Amino acid sequence: MGLHTEKVVPSAHEIREQYPLNEELAKIKRERDSEIKDVFTGASDKFIVIIGPCSADNEDAVCDYVQRLARVNEQTKDKLLIIPRIYTNKPRTTGEGYKGILHQPDPEKKPDMVQGIIAIRHMFLRSLEETHLTAADEMLYPGNWRYMEDVLSYVAVGARSVENQQHRLVASGIDVPVGMKNPTSGDLTVMINAVIAAQGHHTFLYHHEQVKSDGNPLCHTILRGSQNQYGQNSPNYHYEDFKMLLDLYAKHELLNPACIVDANHCNSGKKFEQQPRIVKEVLHSRKLDKDIHNFVKGVMIESYIEDGNQKIGEGVYGKSITDPCLGWNKTEKLLYEIADRL
Repeated sequence: MGLHTEKVVPSAHEIREQYPLNEELAKIKRERDSEIKDVFTGASDKFIVIIGPCSADNEDAVCDYVQRLARVNEQTKDKLLIIPRIYTNKPRTTGEGYKGILHQPDPEKKPDMVQGIIAIRHMFLRSLEETHLTAADEMLYPGNWRYMEDVLSYVAVGARSVENQQHRLVASGIDVPVGMKNPTSGDLTVMINAVIAAQGHHTFLYHHEQVKSDGNPLCHTILRGSQNQYGQNSPNYHYEDFKMLLDLYAKHELLNPACIVDANHCNSGKKFEQQPRIVKEVLHSRKLDKDIHNFVKGVMIESYIEDGNQKIGEGVYGKSITDPCLGWNKTEKLLYEIADRL
């Protein structure tokens, strides 16, 4: 047998009991969830900005970063709804490399997923307590949802996971917005099929139980660009892309038509410094067409304290150890520019 048990991971109930969400913070989360829901249903015209590091590798730096976001959020809250991107597990194309704080709470030490789950829970609670901003994370592992469902206000399903049955079914039982990214191939029908599945209700196996989901009417699409058969990047954040996606929504009569644009990944060719330009083009398209304005609910931006990225062990505070990110000075300027352009 090729799998070997190293340790038993505590249940979600045990972890949440050990690191509980108090009633004051639970109330803040309910209020934030309601505010975010209103954007996706069209009851609010605020513009969502899901923003933060490519991967949340260090609690102190991440919480420092989110505190900075909170100060900007206070100044722009009449127009923007800022959701910190605190991504705690990192998909790897070949399986090699740092897989996120879930696997390695210390990137320079061996994997320890029990301590990783505890580190994630502690970081989410600390960030929420210090800033009153609830976060977004990527659902790389559907089984992890129960560990964090009381602290997260947004979930993304990545380009390599969007075709997976379990991701789609678990998304159908989540009660906050779930964004389905287009696959790396760029096929929009795959992404639309994922939304159809997640908006439906299902019976399936989850955590050794037969469960039934209610369906998630807030499930929506995320455009992140793609790669063609030659490995060349093909962006999909243009006016024409929005019109095409709108037609697909109308064809399938999906609930709460909504799209988020990922300004990095294949849309920027991972050239992090291009993100402000891409965001501004998205805002321009929204101004040109009322349907696009109502449809494109926000953007995703990869950002951290320092520009660029570094290798594990270099020790630069607040600098990404995975994909390069936009530094704080440029980020702060961009957030105020977005608010001014709305």
